[in-house]
Amino acid sequence: MNTPASQVTTTQLPSSQILTAPLTKLQQPVKTKQDKKSLNYIVRTFIAGGIAGCAAKTVVAPMDRVKILFQSSNPHFEKYSGTFWGIFLAGKDIYQGAGMRGLFQGHMATLLRIFPYAAIKFVAYEQFKNLIVHSKAGETPGKHFIAGSLAGISSVFCTYPLELIRVRMAYEVPHNGKGPGVYETFKHILGEGKSNAKGKINLGNLYRGFTLTILGVIPYAGVSFWTHSLMQDLIRKHFPLQTLGNPESDRKPRLKAIPELISGGIAGAVAQTVSYPIEVTRRRVQVRGAINPENNRASAKEVVKEIYRSKGFRGFFVGLSIGYLKVTPLFAVSFYTYERLKWILDI
Repeated sequence: MNTPASQVTTTQLPSSQILTAPLTKLQQPVKTKQDKKSLNYIVRTFIAGGIAGCAAKTVVAPMDRVKILFQSSNPHFEKYSGTFWGIFLAGKDIYQGAGMRGLFQGHMATLLRIFPYAAIKFVAYEQFKNLIVHSKAGETPGKHFIAGSLAGISSVFCTYPLELIRVRMAYEVPHNGKGPGVYETFKHILGEGKSNAKGKINLGNLYRGFTLTILGVIPYAGVSFWTHSLMQDLIRKHFPLQTLGNPESDRKPRLKAIPELISGGIAGAVAQTVSYPIEVTRRRVQVRGAINPENNRASAKEVVKEIYRSKGFRGFFVGLSIGYLKVTPLFAVSFYTYERLKWILDI
């Protein structure tokens, strides 16, 4: 039965707003907010963080090797430390003795460690940030510092033995152009100790210098994320043309390549300055077994006294110029790669 036209109400007729609305708006799907606790989100963050860490470490691997040699006062390379050209002279010495392979000695151990380290760090950072930041307005640099510090502690705890193996491999000066392998270094560390019986392993050796690492990673990771967030906010506020596109309702606009690299580089330099004395002390503790395998135990206090006695206050900043040369591109590439992969993987 048809309804008479006189009985048709205006609510039954299509509104003029719907009739005149652009077809593209009617067809545009509503984007749901991502579940940051989901396995899918965590896996994508893990992949992005791991790739970012490997890319950054590969760029700075030769400088990283030289810095470790300087920090740990390797007697063969101590003559080069403390001068501007020292890094280049040391690099030349390594290249002449072992070729390009020498500059990347220990790099495989670095990649084995850095992929899970960076992956866990960024996953933990996103999860901790999600817990303490509930809106875009509440996303302050201070909360980034807290999330970054907790993320750094989480990643260090999971990957510290691989870090120790890497440092020891980088410290050793190879004979006949060939340095120790990962497994050889691993076995040697486990067997170190004055009262060690033949065949006995000391698992505690794999966490030598761990306390110092935790003390150092809090300012290092926390300050890096804090500074990076602060620099991004300053660029968004004062240089809006350096951002890309319109932000989504729950996201801040992304930065263009150059400002993103600058933000990451400055974050690395600031974090390095704040945490460097702890890092120098930690390196000396880590290589103790290589210097004296029979007496591989030394407290942080003893190492601090030893550094101050031999080189004074400047001893805690040995290799810092190399640290800047290394950490600035390291963090620039790391944050840049991570931010771009977040874009690609829709994180």
